[in-house]
Amino acid sequence: MTDMTANTVHDTEIDSALAALTLEEKVLILTGQDFWSTPAIERIGLRSMVLSDGPSGVRGPVWDERSPSLNLPSASALSAAFDPALAHRYGAVAAVEARRKGVDVVLGPTVNLHRSPRGGRHFEAFSEDPVLTGELAAAYVNGLQDNGVAATPKHFVANDSETDRFTVDVKVGDRALRELYLLAFEKAIVEAKAWLVMSAYNSINGITATENDLLEAPLNSDWGFDGVVVSDWTAVRSLASATASQDLVMPGPDGPWGAALVAAVTDGSIDEAAIDRKVRRLLHLAIRVGALGDHGPALLVHVEDGLAFARTASAEGTVLLENKRELPWNSNELASIAVIGNNADVVRTQGGGSATVLPERTVSPLEGLRNALPHTPVTYSLGAVNQVGLAGIPREQMTNPVTGEQGLRVSFRNGAGEEIFHEDRLSTELVWFGESAPIRQAREVELAFSYVPSRTERLDLGFAATGHGRFWLNGELVIDEVMVPESDDLGAAFLSPSTSSVAVDLVEGTPVDIRFVYACPELDGALAGALPLSVGTRPTSTDEDALIAEAAEAARTSTVALVVVGTNARVESEGLDRESLALPGRQDDLVRAVVAANPRTVVLVNAGSPVLMPWRNDVAAVLVGWFGGQEFGDAIADVLLGLAEPGGRLPTTWPALESDVPVLDTIPVDGTLAYDEGIHIGYRAWLRTGATPAYWFGHGLGYTDIAITEVSAPTSALAGESVEVSATVTNTGAREGKHVVQVFAERPDSSVDRAARWLVGFAPVRVPAGASATVSVTVPTRMLAHWGEGWEYEPGVFTLRVGTTAVDLPFSAQLSVQTAS
Repeated sequence: MTDMTANTVHDTEIDSALAALTLEEKVLILTGQDFWSTPAIERIGLRSMVLSDGPSGVRGPVWDERSPSLNLPSASALSAAFDPALAHRYGAVAAVEARRKGVDVVLGPTVNLHRSPRGGRHFEAFSEDPVLTGELAAAYVNGLQDNGVAATPKHFVANDSETDRFTVDVKVGDRALRELYLLAFEKAIVEAKAWLVMSAYNSINGITATENDLLEAPLNSDWGFDGVVVSDWTAVRSLASATASQDLVMPGPDGPWGAALVAAVTDGSIDEAAIDRKVRRLLHLAIRVGALGDHGPALLVHVEDGLAFARTASAEGTVLLENKRELPWNSNELASIAVIGNNADVVRTQGGGSATVLPERTVSPLEGLRNALPHTPVTYSLGAVNQVGLAGIPREQMTNPVTGEQGLRVSFRNGAGEEIFHEDRLSTELVWFGESAPIRQAREVELAFSYVPSRTERLDLGFAATGHGRFWLNGELVIDEVMVPESDDLGAAFLSPSTSSVAVDLVEGTPVDIRFVYACPELDGALAGALPLSVGTRPTSTDEDALIAEAAEAARTSTVALVVVGTNARVESEGLDRESLALPGRQDDLVRAVVAANPRTVVLVNAGSPVLMPWRNDVAAVLVGWFGGQEFGDAIADVLLGLAEPGGRLPTTWPALESDVPVLDTIPVDGTLAYDEGIHIGYRAWLRTGATPAYWFGHGLGYTDIAITEVSAPTSALAGESVEVSATVTNTGAREGKHVVQVFAERPDSSVDRAARWLVGFAPVRVPAGASATVSVTVPTRMLAHWGEGWEYEPGVFTLRVGTTAVDLPFSAQLSVQTAS
């Protein structure tokens, strides 16, 4: 069946289904039936469709460790690979996870831009550049949808920071909007044909996203989008949004449409044709995911081992920033290794917030090196406390007091103290949504287990919650406290609640009985049926100088040292922007002390976005591992030992000094965040100011001697065409290597305001030792146009510069763009 024939058949089915629906049923399916799914109308063969958070894995409709999910590397790690083929595989792997969990729609990818490095959610987005972002987003979408699962590029549009995200009005000019923020979405819609788009919380130029004309033009009328616009959760706030090109309200069943929308159609204030258009789109989505009539789910066409892929993707995104001939390590020459740092043991494999997934296990850098070198002594020192909040207690260290098995007992009780529901869980980091537990009916929740420490140490033990909690250790009440949110942001307060803890001296193998009772408040609103509770540990307050001295001594007596530094859940998380780019705590002091004790010190950065590294020129090597997914530790061991190439390049410019950053502010003034920098963000802004960052966009080293040796390009092209820039890459080293060819455009004599240069294409290439390879980079001439009264082409000659970063561009070619006469 041809695409045209299939579309005709689908239109007929949709017409038939639509005609069978009452007005009330039409309106019903435009709001979710609960937190994660849409209503079913069985008499027309429409089943419920399940939506799930992504984008770095698929959690599914329940937040439950008993239904674990693959934890893929963060989007910033994926983008660092500069590899659309890898992004396609990433999407396909996520789709396989979605299908396994019964999920029809994945809420990703996130394609907002890294406008300011202080953006707290940048780990979840790709890059500061719209071309790199757009290419990877389109590949991710194709990977998902090739396997029959709907993708949802988000958050449309200009949702590039977290402060006051529910209410902020982003003031952005037409050129910046079109050439940056909308361009990042365009390819995922026009070419990859995403089946959904998520509208954002914020306003754009005075109009909230869910009511904004941008949902119609360019999204529908210019780009040909035929899918569903789903709201970010609770982003639809009024009936007025029903007159815009907003299609689906989430979550449900309550919302601003419902009966009010039925009444508005009935009295003629809203045309029923507007409702029919939305319903058609929902029904078309149902056909696409196999949720209507006889349409079953599509066949899986791209399937691979998810864990193996996660390990490969992590290594591919790892960026080698500095290397004084230290890496890769020769395992035969390593008598001992000192591994140092809070994040080396309690590693961050993902950022905080709604993107969280629950892997069955994670591999830390400490564990990864011990796995790779079972016969080499690998010591561990904390060095500096970075952790905030509580780390969950491993299941193997807990005993359920009722079953005697691993884990804990969770009991829900009514006002009379009677148990109305219980669960036997395997994690102490718990979140309930919707009807997975009787949250609305319970008056208190109890978590109980016996904790068997794996080593003798002093730790803080406690709980995280919003509200009244009581905490017992071995039958003694040690905490009785009412916790208040640390943030006004609804998502941050929900997903990162406040903590209370006490210091405890633990003895290896000696059980500690723990009981935590939470008093459930009476809630209403979108999150009334949701509850997060955690019990866990964190390093106790201690002599920080002593910790650093102990780590330096461990490094002094070892062959090499690996210091893992990074951010924490209060620095990079949904709902929060960063207050500083400096590493939290005394991690900088730790690095200085360790490298003074052992010059063969390698630093691994475990962060999702830029951090300051004042010691970067003093250490033997610097790696950025990002939030590397659940196989992070094994992937890092592969890179350190030369089993894998550090395949990453920076997708965002990293500053040396925070004061040098040209676009920094994320704080609205009187409710408004002004994008006064226009088209000049990221490396474009750095080039404009003349300041020098620590590392430019595109920077990254490898383990071999590899370089571009020849470039060729056409001299002219018609506006609207694409040209191919050909680059020969030669590897004179002794091992295979990866190179990323980047093509930038310049127009110094332009009559319009332009960036000094801007990315117009890129391509990764792998070259065997002693060989050369030719790679072609497609450059659409549209990337040379500017937005005026539509897309306009300035007559004359553009310079295409070819190289490896935004400033390392040794080759150039002249391209004349001809417009139709």
